[in-house]
Amino acid sequence: MAFESLTDKLQNVFKNLRSKGRLTEEDVKSALKEVKMALLEADVNFKVVKQFVKAVEERAIGQDVMNGLNPGQMVIKIVNEEMINLMGSETTEIAMQPGKAITVIMMAGLQGAGKTTATAKIAGKLKLKGKKPLLVACDIYRPAAIEQLQINGKKQEVDVFSMGTDHKPAEIAQNAIAYAEKNGHNVVILDTAGRLHVDEDMMAELQEIKETVTVHQTLLVVDAMTGQDAVNVAKEFDEKVGVDGVILSKMDGDTRGGAALSIKAVTGKPILFVSMGEKLSDLEQFYPDRMASRILGMGDVLSLIDKAQASIDIDEEKSRDMAGRMKKGKFDFEDYLESMKQMRNMGGLSSILGMLPGMGIKTSDLEAAIDETQMKRTEAIVLSMTKEERRNPKILTPQRKHRIAKGAGVDIATVNRFIKQFEQTQKMMKQFGGGKKGRGGMGGMFGGGKFPGMGGRFF
Repeated sequence: MAFESLTDKLQNVFKNLRSKGRLTEEDVKSALKEVKMALLEADVNFKVVKQFVKAVEERAIGQDVMNGLNPGQMVIKIVNEEMINLMGSETTEIAMQPGKAITVIMMAGLQGAGKTTATAKIAGKLKLKGKKPLLVACDIYRPAAIEQLQINGKKQEVDVFSMGTDHKPAEIAQNAIAYAEKNGHNVVILDTAGRLHVDEDMMAELQEIKETVTVHQTLLVVDAMTGQDAVNVAKEFDEKVGVDGVILSKMDGDTRGGAALSIKAVTGKPILFVSMGEKLSDLEQFYPDRMASRILGMGDVLSLIDKAQASIDIDEEKSRDMAGRMKKGKFDFEDYLESMKQMRNMGGLSSILGMLPGMGIKTSDLEAAIDETQMKRTEAIVLSMTKEERRNPKILTPQRKHRIAKGAGVDIATVNRFIKQFEQTQKMMKQFGGGKKGRGGMGGMFGGGKFPGMGGRFF
């Protein structure tokens, strides 16, 4: 998970600050020294770290902070604000041409950065906003890139323009715009060729495209897992071709996060999107304030809400019906399967908990707290039931339970334990929904800290 190590280290620093009633100048400097080391280990640019720590220190050692009622909290607030400033303060969107004019977007990046996938992801985002995008295969050196773009275009239900590998990219771009004008497309996205490293041929090709057609936005895709190298690549591309915005790919990987914290400060170019997974829907708008909250372990509820709204594919009436049944304690195994599906669409339980503030769980502890294997096992139990059994668990006789256990590849005790936990959860939901006194809050709702089949205790 991105920023995992950095988040844990910063949370430890903040815990020490909160524990002190009053702060001395030495306390602040000592804490910022640890913040500095954590940022450097996360592969944040050295100059950026130096300027960041200086800015925080100048504000934190002021009289208003040191003599305030809660100086520890004030220092954390300042770190948060300066981190937001570091990443750009405001959210930047792709600048579109006014009216019905066609917007031409050129995608650039090194080979392996995830450029072709990001191209299709952006097309999907723009389509949701009412645009009619056209994907253009300008990578003539890698036939697989053309095929990949066509496959992803089909998945996104977006048209793809290709002339094969026998024409120059600039010529393909020119013909694609003419095609877009005839067919009512208002966004043209050029997927260009990448190289293993920055070279003159690649830059010359990109410059030729820009000289042949009017490119309104040049977006650079960089691999977040390469850390400081991603920042250097962004700087080179901007100097030689000109870049309007950056897309960080592979932010869901084992990355130290330095690129996200350095790119804007080093290049002056905003991060537009971050790619958080392999699915074509796994592209998030980059919000500096939300990212700062994630890094500092304060959660990101707004992004969680966005994910929930985007992932829910059931109609409003069905949603209300499920909520009503939960309040009455009539939440059945069919609802359980639906909730598991929605949870996966939102990136899994680890991803959801990681966005919630105040959970009291370190990022590094999430995997231990949640047994994903156990969740799959209990889902297999439910899938081994008939529809009638899922909707009316009261008919589950010992013979039926033995059949279910065999189908799921578990023993009968596991099935009995899961069903018992589920029944307890139903009762707690009924109490919670009916406003009765009892163990309220999320822990009460989920059976005293354990949602059925999720393994570890996390509430």
